[in-house]
Amino acid sequence: MAGAVDLAAVKARSEAAARAAEQPPRPAGGYVLDVDEASFQAEVIDRSFQVPVVLDLWAEWCEPCKQLSPVLEQLASQSQGTWILAKIDVDANPRISQALQVQGIPAVFAAIGGQLVPGFQGVLPAPQVAEFIAAVVQAGAQAGLSGPAPAPEADGEAVAEPPAVPADPRFDAAEAALEAGDYALAAERFQAILNAEPANADAANALRQVRLLQRIDGLDESAITSAAPGDVAAQLQAADLEFANGDVDAALGRLIATIKDAGADDLEALRDRLVEFFELLGPDDPRVAPTRRELARALF
Repeated sequence: MAGAVDLAAVKARSEAAARAAEQPPRPAGGYVLDVDEASFQAEVIDRSFQVPVVLDLWAEWCEPCKQLSPVLEQLASQSQGTWILAKIDVDANPRISQALQVQGIPAVFAAIGGQLVPGFQGVLPAPQVAEFIAAVVQAGAQAGLSGPAPAPEADGEAVAEPPAVPADPRFDAAEAALEAGDYALAAERFQAILNAEPANADAANALRQVRLLQRIDGLDESAITSAAPGDVAAQLQAADLEFANGDVDAALGRLIATIKDAGADDLEALRDRLVEFFELLGPDDPRVAPTRRELARALF
């Protein structure tokens, strides 16, 4: 990997943001929408690079859902597009609820900059729901989202898209350090962004990538084949190399196998590395949920 800079996670998010920017303005009343498995990527993940998206997971038979959903819908209609409400029928879209590991409904999540974060389960008083929404909107602003969703059409004329967000010189400086191979300086600059904006998802993901590059700097492929089964440090290095080389399944499988035979003193480091890989992959990666279950079984 010497000389190579692979910000795959940031690149994927940039592509998603570009797709979101190409979407047309939402029609009148478009701040509340029904989302299914087919539209989830575009209307939740891609859209969350423009504006926070709050997910309301419900079902027709769920009486508590009928108490919570009107509160969320009213708040969304009053939001002027500072956030979008995505309503998801769990009976019609079981794969979404499975991917989110929903244990009960109503369940609320938020999507900010491509990252899905848990909200709450069950019915809360309206003021507490409003407080949660306010926190989501604030996190979106801290993450540098471009602001309110496009205003609804008026008198048949589409309102212009908001102007593009200018490049962030802080990211330019950090990425310049990466391109120069100065991983320590790149890490320092991405960390500085996070210190100022703890919810900046792009900076957090970029920093994880830099940390990975730092760990594998100077290693060669022999570190994979020579890693002894009981050598936890060597297994961590081998997993890092496999992950960086794109052999994600091998990296995840190696760490799970090592956890099963590891002593108590090594479990935290192995678990933390797996969690870091999950964060790099993102919650939508189909390998994350099953590996999380394997991790739970291996630990408990």
